Amino acid sequence: MSEPTGPRTVFERLSRGIAEGRWSDLADLYAEDAVAHQPFAPAGQDAPRLLEGREVIRARFAGAARMGLRFGVRNVVVHETTDPEVVIAEFDYDVPAGDEVLTAANIQVLRVRDGLIVETRDYHDHLTIARATGGLRALATALAGEAS
Repeated sequence: MSEPTGPRTVFERLSRGIAEGRWSDLADLYAEDAVAHQPFAPAGQDAPRLLEGREVIRARFAGAARMGLRFGVRNVVVHETTDPEVVIAEFDYDVPAGDEVLTAANIQVLRVRDGLIVETRDYHDHLTIARATGGLRALATALAGEAS
């Protein structure tokens, strides 16, 4: 029996993949015309970048895969909405940054159609960073594909 492909299940697959560092698998959750509103602005850029299309999203995930990033996703709460295509999730995660750990709170809104993510928005404006020493900037730059 195949796994259900509703918004909640797609989000759960996405969060598991992030926590387990299976970045190269995650782009397959996105439709070809997907749009992802990247939460972190790269160094020297004021606003977050808009990622359009599965291949662009795949390239970002590939960069994270090369770095071997694994986020400690925890405390996930998924909210039901009146729109059957939309899921809203709140979660905290720990980001490895060298010897430091950044603890971030996130709200993610996904629009899912036919079991594929067609749009996602991340809200990180309420980041709480414990003992960070420039690690967030380095991580944001790497995830934006600007690292060497």
